[in-house]
Amino acid sequence: MEKEIQLDMNCIPSHVAIIMDGNGRWAKQRGMERTYGHQAGAETVHQIAEEAARLGIKYLTLYTFSTENWNRPPQEVSALMDLLFNHIEEETFMKNNISFKVIGDIDKLPDFVQGRLRNCIEHTSRNTGMSLVLALSYSSKWELAEAARQIAAEVKEGKIRLSDIDSDTIQQHLATKDMPDVDLLIRTGEEQRLSNFLLWQCAYAELYFCDTYWPDFKEKELRKAIADYQNRERRYGKTSEQLQTNEEG
Repeated sequence: MEKEIQLDMNCIPSHVAIIMDGNGRWAKQRGMERTYGHQAGAETVHQIAEEAARLGIKYLTLYTFSTENWNRPPQEVSALMDLLFNHIEEETFMKNNISFKVIGDIDKLPDFVQGRLRNCIEHTSRNTGMSLVLALSYSSKWELAEAARQIAAEVKEGKIRLSDIDSDTIQQHLATKDMPDVDLLIRTGEEQRLSNFLLWQCAYAELYFCDTYWPDFKEKELRKAIADYQNRERRYGKTSEQLQTNEEG
């Protein structure tokens, strides 16, 4: 029997972001259509969300649909929109005290999906546990361009002086302005790249890549990623000696 992964519950990352990759390849291995893999991946989302909430993670952000994904075959995009609509289960969120949030260019989504998203956001807004954040029609380049447009408009209107713009100004105009930066970024499915996901927010994130395809990324895999995170030293540009001095002080 495999030994259970032990975690330091005092060192759980506050914000975990996941690039859920490998649905299509997982399905192909089984001789099935890509949509079969997306269906299995949607089930994994619920399992991981519940485990993350149990572990005390405060924010779980999932890269669900990128702006680049609009370039996929129309039938696959349509199937993904239907899947999204059918797998937003408020009951799961309410049972686990999870609030539901969305970041991205939501206006591009079909009206029926937008309505479902907004209802779930409203109905779970009073939940005080973990926030589950779906990145939909999202990319970091889109987000940063939007922030630049907003800041430029405020400078033009005299609300902000050009000389006052700094990193905090940009932070406050991001889609994630009410969230902490990412502590741990996980990518499943063999690839090792960020794919235009939370680039600003991941400036000091710990990166964890695994070969497991998303439909097979279960609770044990999440715990393994967090255990790896807990074995790292997060220095934020400082030396180990400086960190040790701060802890002793």
